[in-house]
Amino acid sequence: MSAALPAPIVRVRPTGWRLGEVVERARSLPEETAVCLSYDRVSHAVMMATPADLEDFALGFSLNEGIIARAADLLELAIQPTEHGIELRMWLAESCGDAFLQRRRQMAGPVGCGLCGLESLAEAMRPPPAVTSDLRLSEAAIGAAVAALPRAQELHRQTGAVHAAGFWTPERGLVELREDVGRHNALDKLAGALARTGRSAAGGAVVMTSRVSIELVQKAAAMGAPVLIAISAPTALAVRAAEAAGMTLIAVARSDGFEVFTHPERLQTRAAHHVA
Repeated sequence: MSAALPAPIVRVRPTGWRLGEVVERARSLPEETAVCLSYDRVSHAVMMATPADLEDFALGFSLNEGIIARAADLLELAIQPTEHGIELRMWLAESCGDAFLQRRRQMAGPVGCGLCGLESLAEAMRPPPAVTSDLRLSEAAIGAAVAALPRAQELHRQTGAVHAAGFWTPERGLVELREDVGRHNALDKLAGALARTGRSAAGGAVVMTSRVSIELVQKAAAMGAPVLIAISAPTALAVRAAEAAGMTLIAVARSDGFEVFTHPERLQTRAAHHVA
């Protein structure tokens, strides 16, 4: 008998101390599960993730990491619960499978420790693809995109402990949203959700509830998103990567405003300019 998929939310009853008193209450926690992504029976990566929207995760991770070029290159997916986690078993189109095996051979370390050494450093620092789009966003549109996230974060509303990645367009508002304990996983799930519906990211903005690291810029650029908006600050490396990719990076986006770090030409604003 095979194991069942774990629920994404677990109910617990912690004992708390509030204002000097003992308080017992029920609390919902997000589940965190080891998820192994394998291709053509070769294990590639293990991620700690929320066990929800796993089809989107498998497809989005494969696209964002350049393992496949389009959704049709992923021929088959099997979601297999195991004693220690979940395996996402994927089978690739022949050309992608050959390229994947060659990539594994080039990146494997000389002592069999997996992805290590200089090749992996180069892979981690890979330049993001160039982003091209004539999208323009107003101040009000950016504010609307940020404000739309909390209303759609059902998992976060119950747990208060997960990240979200959403896709927002001026015409339709928040089109898709995915949540996960890992911010990278949430973005991969969003990429998979868009790819499964054939929707391009070129016509809107990716909006995230986290800080911005280089991996998020790389993944958003792989999706073709011209604008990345986040509620927290970026790293300096993420700013350099977004600048090089032609991506507009907007961060520290709150109810009272935001900061534009790269390619401000996509922003339509009438605000006065002040230097602090």
